[in-house]
Amino acid sequence: MIKSLFKAKISDLIDSKNALTTENAKAIFNFFDNSKLFRWQDANNDCEDRANAICILLDEWNIPNAKSWVFSGYMFKKKGYLENMWKYHVATILPVKENGQINFYAIDPATTKQLTLVQDWAENVTDNPYSYYVLKNGTYYIFDPHTIKKRNWSKRNKGNFNWTMQGLAGINGLSAKGKATLAFNKKKVIKATDSFMKLKNEKISF
Repeated sequence: MIKSLFKAKISDLIDSKNALTTENAKAIFNFFDNSKLFRWQDANNDCEDRANAICILLDEWNIPNAKSWVFSGYMFKKKGYLENMWKYHVATILPVKENGQINFYAIDPATTKQLTLVQDWAENVTDNPYSYYVLKNGTYYIFDPHTIKKRNWSKRNKGNFNWTMQGLAGINGLSAKGKATLAFNKKKVIKATDSFMKLKNEKISF
């Protein structure tokens, strides 16, 4: 039974001319799965920051990537919801060439134990049909929560980079609780940022 539908009109055309092999994609998944920086054990926290951090790293290493968001039906005024009553979930996506065609796979060890086709990934976090998933360029950080359209998404910038580093430290700097926590955990954010920048400056290949 199909539980998640693709929203083509909201999605971007993803550049896949340098698509990866299946072996490369699996190696990339395993690399991030084994990284303690991303705290995969906490599935309920900061998915947009984990996805954003991974896309920044992959861009730095010249590895093609994108993002996929899956939304509850509620976000489009329809029936259907995600697990844990999430409004949305997001993961980094890798384009992979297999048998002469391009498939998109999600990097999301928080919800899957292995590299997973994007539709299967979206359905995996869908409790009740239907959810809706989109493919977007990896440079987008977040969507406009009032009206989800193709063009009204926020791109990466200095401000949301800071939120991403806070997210890697386990702090949601946009929430009231997160702002209070941040005031007493600046060293934790500095440590996460240092670890991220060290990883970013490494010349990693797969």
